[in-house]
Amino acid sequence: MTTKPMTVRALGRATLERQLLLRRAPLDVAEAVAHLVGLQAQEVRPPYVTLAARLAGFRPAALSTALEERRVARLVTMRSTIHLHTAADCMTLRPLVQPARERELRMFRKGLVGVDPARLCALTREYAEAEPRTPKELRELLLKEWPAADPQSLSVAARCSLPLVQVTPRGLWRRGGGVRLTTAERWLGRESEATPTADATILRYLGAFGPASVRDFQQWAGLTRTREAFERLRPRLVTFRDEHGAELFDLPEAPRPDEDVPAPPRLLAEFDNLLLSHADRTRVVRDADRGRTWQGNVAHATFLVDGTVAGLWALKEGGPGRGEGSSLTLEPFRELTRAQRDELVAEAERTAAVLEAPGAVTVDFGTVRKAVRKAART
Repeated sequence: MTTKPMTVRALGRATLERQLLLRRAPLDVAEAVAHLVGLQAQEVRPPYVTLAARLAGFRPAALSTALEERRVARLVTMRSTIHLHTAADCMTLRPLVQPARERELRMFRKGLVGVDPARLCALTREYAEAEPRTPKELRELLLKEWPAADPQSLSVAARCSLPLVQVTPRGLWRRGGGVRLTTAERWLGRESEATPTADATILRYLGAFGPASVRDFQQWAGLTRTREAFERLRPRLVTFRDEHGAELFDLPEAPRPDEDVPAPPRLLAEFDNLLLSHADRTRVVRDADRGRTWQGNVAHATFLVDGTVAGLWALKEGGPGRGEGSSLTLEPFRELTRAQRDELVAEAERTAAVLEAPGAVTVDFGTVRKAVRKAART
């Protein structure tokens, strides 16, 4: 039996340290993306906010440049969502999670009756490598081959069968563009690697999110049946127990700061991986606040105070036709001390400056949902 206990607060501090959220790191974009084993990137802005919270001296142009130079790219990996990865990780992490994509595809088998998977994969590669295609263009080309198939199922099959990268200008700062897809091999000029074992990725996951349980890793990766890999690694790891008795694995040399180390406020992006990469999220989200970061199918950006999610935030940018200044609204979940409010406002001002919000920025406390609706109307 493992006898080393860890409190929720100690787990939180360890994870924040590895997530570069106790102090900003002097890393470049690709180094940070590699360390964090990818960033959630369903929308364009979240990766920029994620790095603004974690990197010293970060500027949005640095991430745009890395995308244009194809040092990082956007594609479906963990949990069937778009992630931003280094070029090297695109070629290894996607093969690792391919079994999960195949399980996902089985959910759409009724719409794919008569569709030959091998031919669908070959045709998708041919169409996407001839030139980057929109999802609609790919779907319509595949429908010519299988007119009786369900269009949505064909789109899912294309996405699940191949590592399809969202090419630039999609993802670039304040330039952007619609989704156009080609294969990771064509875009990055690399060959896909053989499907790796989970071992190396588990070690990297622990370095970025540990200490963690088998279930935590499986939640992050969207994989199942990884217990055997953890058992292979056990001689190289240390173990702990959380307050509920669950076994947690960790790298022996990984930082585990004292639970009372100060944790400065940080503004996180929607879908930040800090909040999505553990089966038990109480290390950063109190039980009382579960579900408060969502409204319908909309996820709100959150902020941390003393190491846990303490509220929501939204930035309404000004500019021509929208007023000259910008405003950032903070909605705390509970009463904050004067010192906490002052530190949070300072962090909000810094975040708005890094994100190049136009004009003078006003930071106030209010209701984020109202601010979001108001911004949508304008």
